[in-house]
Amino acid sequence: MSKKLRVLSIIAASTLVAGVAVAPTAQAGTKQKVCVALDTGGINDKSFNELSYAGAKSAKAKGYASSVEYLPAGKSYDENVKKFVDKKCTVIVGVGYALGDAIKASAIANPGIKYIMVDEASGAANVKGLTYKTNENSFLAGYMAAGYSKTGVVATYGGAPYPTVTIFMDGFARGVEYYNDVKNKNVKVLGWDTKTKIGTFVGDFENQVKAKEISVAFEGQKADIIFPVGGSLVVGTVENSLKTKKSIALWVDADAHLAAPKYDSVVMISVLKGLQGSVELAIKSVFDGKFTNAPYVGTLANKGVGLSPLYGKYKTAIPASLQKEVNELAKDIAAGWVPAN
Repeated sequence: MSKKLRVLSIIAASTLVAGVAVAPTAQAGTKQKVCVALDTGGINDKSFNELSYAGAKSAKAKGYASSVEYLPAGKSYDENVKKFVDKKCTVIVGVGYALGDAIKASAIANPGIKYIMVDEASGAANVKGLTYKTNENSFLAGYMAAGYSKTGVVATYGGAPYPTVTIFMDGFARGVEYYNDVKNKNVKVLGWDTKTKIGTFVGDFENQVKAKEISVAFEGQKADIIFPVGGSLVVGTVENSLKTKKSIALWVDADAHLAAPKYDSVVMISVLKGLQGSVELAIKSVFDGKFTNAPYVGTLANKGVGLSPLYGKYKTAIPASLQKEVNELAKDIAAGWVPAN
């Protein structure tokens, strides 16, 4: 890198943590009845719902669970969680920040059940929170996007203004800012302001019509790379990109090439969150009798977050020098160093 990297506390401060306490120990080797409460977006969102459920299914395939089932988000998160309690599920997984209150309340009322909370802190002795420093890999994506943009304008938007959404957006914008700093450039970011913390949001994780409208508006302001942080909302953006050919996208959570390869021509790279692996390991800890509420924190260092390989033409279209800079920056962040803005 052209400037020495310095320590910045922003990334560390962005991660939700909780105190550590040991939950009641399960009998080791007991297969669990695993029940997964989904957030909005659906089981086939090619993102956080689908990946989290895949982690539960993987746990069953490896013998840690006797059964796995899910419920789509309904009128009430509390109602879905209660249904699982009534069905005598031994492990209940809540997918998404919005389920945090429902999971915590149920856990306090049912200390004999183990709970896994995706994208939220632990909150109770029998709840294991799974959190992720997605500002780390989003930072890398922002730097790469700034370096590859032909118009000098990039953009991001979110589903809803949850901390687990804005952490991506802020990391992305800060990556662009760092690129501008070290390269003496002026790439503009639409959709998120790192100072005011104000951004552009759909309002939910399902309205792909609005996602497309936001993408069209960004294109009208010359944005040629768009980073949607809203699960399946990315489909609204990439479908628009295929039609207009004015922008390309960054995928979120899942590996787009595996989840939806038909969009390879308009998806440069995916900003990955290790949902499947962390959910599987949390279920395994119950099976092994080693469950605690010590929070899991996915980072670049432990490969809980990361970037996918570049897709298709972007493997060669993105300059090798830019790819090298991003790889070096990833190593620096994983080692505990991040660029100052």
